[in-house]
Amino acid sequence: MTSAVIRSRTRTARIDQVCADATDLARDALLVSIPEAADSVGKHTEAVAEGERLVTHFYECLLAGYRGWHWSVTVTRISRSKHVTVCETTLLPGPDALTTPEWVPWNERIQAGDVGVGDLLPTAPDDDRLAPAYVLSDDPAVEEVSWEIGLGRPRVLSRTGRLDAAQRWYEGEHGPNAPIAKAAPDNAQCAGCGFFLPLAGLLRQDFGVCSNEYAADDGKVVTGDHGCGAFSELFVETPVEPEPTGPAYDDSALDEL
Repeated sequence: MTSAVIRSRTRTARIDQVCADATDLARDALLVSIPEAADSVGKHTEAVAEGERLVTHFYECLLAGYRGWHWSVTVTRISRSKHVTVCETTLLPGPDALTTPEWVPWNERIQAGDVGVGDLLPTAPDDDRLAPAYVLSDDPAVEEVSWEIGLGRPRVLSRTGRLDAAQRWYEGEHGPNAPIAKAAPDNAQCAGCGFFLPLAGLLRQDFGVCSNEYAADDGKVVTGDHGCGAFSELFVETPVEPEPTGPAYDDSALDEL
């Protein structure tokens, strides 16, 4: 009988004592199936009931770089038989083991602005940000391009795509909560600036493009309530030079020598 921990994974599964006692059989099976594990199998640490007459034995893994991992051997037997057979052997991570991060598909890993020079980013055929150009939209600017069937763009911005863009722009660096907008004078909002070029369609009421070459947002989409110190109607009063004081001399009557 081993001194290792014996437990059950489920409340209904009871540990099979015959399988639980087969620690030597499990170790021998591990060394036969994985010869390279000969010097890396430590002491027996646990026997776990996986189901009826189904037990997994765990052994310490002594491989360098595999701290927290353990070798496992699952054994079983048929009803009314004392003959134990091996189901599988493998190396498994424990709760404190160093493992690779969970796999995330590329289309979920990509972030805004990741596409650089020479990169290609295919757009899915069912991308809900886009709609066929022949589909009527609630945006007049989109309906204006509906004639482009077979002649121009096959898809245009959908309502979902427009709302996503609006929220992203409003919450981004060119929205009302940007540091540069917070530091701008109270009346220096883009909607009242002469360099503000409103967008077309329904986005026109909230967004435009900055055209001031001296502004940090030049060429960027900004919100109407964004702002900066390059506001077109921001004037600085020219200081008036004070009149001279003290004696004054009239030199108009002097002769030059």
